Amino acid sequence: MKFGYTIVYVPDVPASLAFFEAAFGFERRFLAETNDYGELETGATTLAFAARELAESHSPAGFVYASQSDKPLGIELAFVTPDVETAHRHAISTGATEIAAPQVKPWGQTVSYLRCPDGTLVELCTPIG
Repeated sequence: MKFGYTIVYVPDVPASLAFFEAAFGFERRFLAETNDYGELETGATTLAFAARELAESHSPAGFVYASQSDKPLGIELAFVTPDVETAHRHAISTGATEIAAPQVKPWGQTVSYLRCPDGTLVELCTPIG
């Protein structure tokens, strides 16, 4: 078994792709002509975004979407960078909301938390070790 990808269900796939490109420097790999699915180049694991309508086609019971929740969902996307402080400030300047400013954790890793315009919770962190 191998972890293939994470899909975040969002209200506007092109807008989420554009935000993640601007805020974190990822490059767009793919956007469907229907604008309901897209992927970013993020390294070994693909980060994808899909329209809520696609999610609902998989489960008639529906979902709780990050964009509809006052609080971030209990799941995050973690992006590793050598300069958390600069990445954190840049993400805020492109529309992210600060959840927690960068801080050095007891194990030596610098970590911050942001919420993206589509509701996604992002951790920015330095490599461990």
